[in-house]
Amino acid sequence: MKKVTNACIGGRNFTLDEDAYNRLSAYLSHFRAKLTVSELQKAEVMEEIEGRIAELFYQEVGASSRVVSLALVEKVTSTLGMPDGSAENSTGASYASGAFTSRESGNAPKKLYRDKVEKRLGGVCSGLSWYFDVDVTLIRVLMLVALICGSAGFWVYVILWIAIPAADTPAKQCEMHGIPATAENMARFARSAREEYKK
Repeated sequence: MKKVTNACIGGRNFTLDEDAYNRLSAYLSHFRAKLTVSELQKAEVMEEIEGRIAELFYQEVGASSRVVSLALVEKVTSTLGMPDGSAENSTGASYASGAFTSRESGNAPKKLYRDKVEKRLGGVCSGLSWYFDVDVTLIRVLMLVALICGSAGFWVYVILWIAIPAADTPAKQCEMHGIPATAENMARFARSAREEYKK
């Protein structure tokens, strides 16, 4: 009979067996050690990665009281990998992999967000360009023409600005770009967002 532990991961409560809890703790410690950002940024990235782990656990066990097993923790940690692009095996050793690649099959579906990094005004045009996979200049020209042709263009922009959520976290940045929210990808967006905000 195995011991089980209740743990709050990414704001959600899960029941993990003892082996799964120890493996997840080791993964998170190793992940934090591999981050090459400031302590404040480490806290933000760790919060994002825990949120992503919680999403993946929830997809498997749902809201039921099923116990998260070691096999599920192994699956999630191998999917997420490490921030430097390596993946961790069950012994804690890591091996190299390609940069900015997906460990999940296929591309993730794109979601519509306002782009907080490449914005000019509110990030609406940039977000629309990522979602529809067109040049941002085209979207901006269309918005400008709509604005010149009448006040409806202004109100459309304002409504979109209010209605479309901002991609203010690395996980949302990944969703906006249509790539899986792996640890490597989220760490990349966390670094690029910090560099952009400093400008």
